[in-house]
Parts: sequence; C-alpha cells; structure tokens
Amino acid sequence: MTSTDKVPLSGQAFPDLIVASVQMEPRVGHTAANVACSVERIEQAAAQGASIVVLPELANSGYVFESRQEAFALAETVPGGPSTQAWIDVARRCKVHVVAGIAERGGTRLYNAAAVIGPEGWLGTYRKLHLWGDEHLFFEAGNNGVPVFDTEWGRLGVLICYDGWFPEVYRLLARQGVDIVCMPTNWVPMPGQPADQPAMATTLVMANAHSNGLSVVCADRVGTERGQAFVGQSVIVGSQGWPLAGPASLDREEILYARINLKASRQGRHLNTFNHVLRDRRDDVYDLMPGSGRLLSRH
Repeated sequence: MTSTDKVPLSGQAFPDLIVASVQMEPRVGHTAANVACSVERIEQAAAQGASIVVLPELANSGYVFESRQEAFALAETVPGGPSTQAWIDVARRCKVHVVAGIAERGGTRLYNAAAVIGPEGWLGTYRKLHLWGDEHLFFEAGNNGVPVFDTEWGRLGVLICYDGWFPEVYRLLARQGVDIVCMPTNWVPMPGQPADQPAMATTLVMANAHSNGLSVVCADRVGTERGQAFVGQSVIVGSQGWPLAGPASLDREEILYARINLKASRQGRHLNTFNHVLRDRRDDVYDLMPGSGRLLSRH
C-alpha cells in the first residue's frame, strides 16, 4: 500500500458528513464577544446536523493588529487559553469537530494558528506556513509541518488562507490520505481582480481540490477592519473541484452547509476508467513533490 492508497480507519465505514463554513465578522480586540458569537454559530450549525464546523482565520482576536504588542496581548496558549476552552466545551456539548483560527502564543513566539477540536477535546494545532503581508511583523512562520488529524470518520487536514496559494501543501495532504481540508481564512482583494469574475481564492481552491481529489471547507470573514476590506465568498468545494455550497456573499455573515459522502469523495480521484489524479503522476520525469528542486531527466 502506498501513501496515496489509504484505507478507512479500522472498522469504520464511509459515513455521509454535513460540514459547515461559518462566515462571520470578528472585531479586533473584542475577543470575548468574538468567541461568544462563534459559539452561537457552532451551536446553530450543530443543530442543522453538522459534524465539522470551520471558523475564519484569527476568529477570536480579529486580524489587523497595530503592533506586535497588541498581537501578543490578544494571543493565547493553545489549548490552555480561554478561547480554545470555550470551543472545546461547545464541541463536547454539541458532539462536533471544530477548526478555529486563533492567534497562538508559544512562549515569546506568536503563530497564526488553527485549533483542531473534537467531541473528546483538543486534537492538535496547525500553524500557518505562508505568512501574508503584515503578518510577517507579528507572527513566526509555522514550524509543525502539515499534520493530519485522524478522526472516527476519516482524515482531516488544515490550511490557513495564503497557504492555499501553494499546490505543494495540498499534495502533501492528499498523499497522506486526507479526506477533507479545513481552511480558516481572511481573504483580501487581489490586485487586478475583475469585478465580474470570482475571487482568485475560490478559483485556486477549486483547482487544487480537483487536482488532488480533496474536499475543502473554506470559512472567510467579512467586513472592513482598520481600513482593510475582506472579500467574504466562503465556499465548500467537493473532491472533483466543483462548489457544493457557495461562494457566499461578499459582505454578509452566514453559514454554508454541504453534505460530503466520503466514499464518493475518495472515488472522485478516479476521473474515469483510466485516470487517477494522484496515481497518474510521472515520477520518472519529475519528483514526487512539486517544488522540491529535483527535476529528473531521461536519456
């Protein structure tokens, strides 16, 4: 068996899952109110049958910091901080998985992170690998790689916002047998964006989902914070690259829902009788991983 041929966890069938993407408007510095709002949204999604609920990037703290000192003051330890504890409590009470963007404090270091939580508690933390813009002034780049979280229904991966611009991370997740990628994000307008075209972010998500046979749940924020506008348009994309829900509105808080059949999702990597998006890679011509710097030649 290769890393691209993962089987379901022992003894488990392929269930249908309802996933939820929470598009909301965190306000910088209003941590308690932001977390309370997110807990309400998680409860609402759970009442609609969601098993996985994804919140935006930096959902507890807000995004546009004026200084590293402000970012540090708003950051928390994970899982020991009050925001993570509130999400642990609601996940346990509602029997859901939650992926929530958070400013994580690790000693004197800060990370743009996502807490991964299940009904039994904290499962782990993902730290954003690719920092965007002024994030370089406040955060360190992620240092725990691309972890995979095993759950009773399948394998969960996490990316945050600008990570989605890099095909390597999707491929790493796919090769580890991930079923669903959860993406907390704070998408901003891209230069040259035509008004009549979808956001670049949603296009990239669809392309990478299709190329790797992954379902992706993107939760963006809305609003304008300290002059920075956000584009909304949260989306849930199936493993064949087509939207299952969304894109959401540009400026309204809402929750998207989609049903994902994990058996169909994995089978979606077979494009037809002959073609499989992972097994068709020409490893005799190029390296297993794009961007690894080793181009093979044949003589």
